Amino acid sequence: MPAPPSPHPTPALAGGAQGTRALRPLIDIALNALARGATARGGPLPAGGPETVAARIRATAGPALPERGTGPEESLHTLVQALAEGAADPADPHCAAHLHGPPLALATAADLAAGTLNPSLDSWDQSPSATALEALTTRALAALAYPGRPAPDALVTTGGTESNQLALLLAREAARTHGTAPLQIICGANAHHSIHRSAWLLGLPEPRTLPTPSGTINPADLHTALTALPGLPGGTPALVVATAGTTDTGRIDPLPAIADHCEAHRARLHIDAAYGGPLLFSDTLKTALTGLDRAHTITLDLHKLGWQPIAAGLLAVPDTTALRPLAHQADYLNAPDDTEAGLPDLLHRSLRTTRRPDIFKIAVTLRALGRQGIADLVERVCAAAHHLADLIDDHPALELHSRPTISTVLFRPIGADHHTTAHTRRRLLHTGHAVLGRAHTPQGLWLKATLLNPHTRPDDLRHLLKLVEGHTTR
Repeated sequence: MPAPPSPHPTPALAGGAQGTRALRPLIDIALNALARGATARGGPLPAGGPETVAARIRATAGPALPERGTGPEESLHTLVQALAEGAADPADPHCAAHLHGPPLALATAADLAAGTLNPSLDSWDQSPSATALEALTTRALAALAYPGRPAPDALVTTGGTESNQLALLLAREAARTHGTAPLQIICGANAHHSIHRSAWLLGLPEPRTLPTPSGTINPADLHTALTALPGLPGGTPALVVATAGTTDTGRIDPLPAIADHCEAHRARLHIDAAYGGPLLFSDTLKTALTGLDRAHTITLDLHKLGWQPIAAGLLAVPDTTALRPLAHQADYLNAPDDTEAGLPDLLHRSLRTTRRPDIFKIAVTLRALGRQGIADLVERVCAAAHHLADLIDDHPALELHSRPTISTVLFRPIGADHHTTAHTRRRLLHTGHAVLGRAHTPQGLWLKATLLNPHTRPDDLRHLLKLVEGHTTR
């Protein structure tokens, strides 16, 4: 007996021939709500702190699972406006705490198209065009990192953390083919926290961490650590992790010297360039990454200095054969006879199964701006960081930690202790006037401005320093 008709209308789908007709009015509602929310927020962060924001969300959203729905128009408008009103907006020039960049409008529109079609890159028959576009784009980006190599390749990831984990996994598997000793990881204290976490997840020994009092790895310390490993060369396999753009200061490890020691000791090299990698787009700035192409694996991340919506990570390798350890077979996705017949095998392209086409927004951006257009954006934010450093140097009440390497600037009120610096930052957050990060160095706690907005003007930077000065209490 057929089921009785439902009293509720069936919600429209985003795809298909009629999908755009259903989407257009909803997009207008969302855009209007975004504008209203940003106006209500009035700054880079909602004022009042966590409890104020949470209370407003509870009052606005009501029950998360109502017995009867409010309808698509009301729900979309109400919650988008609430999201925007309570957001930290990286497009505001005073929102500069983290490696969390403002996405380009172009890339966001491309992401909408990808979300509408909803391809999944775990089999070709779910994503024919996205599969081909991913192969084309990842190889172009890998060639930027490994110029002159015949077959460089890159995997798309959720960001630097997943890329680093994959790098450690590939190193672990390479070590297994050459002996039974477990892989020993050597990194600096400046390395991203995901290195230690990934070692734990992969069942590897705790990484040996070299002190980095100057902010970067000392090659002499690395040589000593590699020499001290039992049985090298040929015994204990080692992976050295260097960083091109540290999270706290943006410093770049001495890559050529590190690569020399790795080659001399037959150690594998991974370079985490999640932050600094996009310097490759710039003819003038890419020299800071000399030696990058000597790494066995490279982490890149274009939702930092690439202006992409999250997520837009990559792991680059010098040759596609380096990805063979990730091979995996599931008959319903990559049956051997399908693969032999020419259908692309995608399961070796990620540890994930269902995978959205994050490469699409990147491809649209690369086509629209070209290498030189992206280089211009990178150079703008780096120049803004140097201008901010100049302003701090000239400010009678502020001190600069050091000249910026990329686009991160550390500073604090002159004479400020840990409490004063931390309290200044929290006061700025509570009022919603500015979002600055915090960074520890051997000299203590600093305020951190990470400039990723290419529209930031000198007046914005001067006003940011006035805000810091006005919220400093001792």
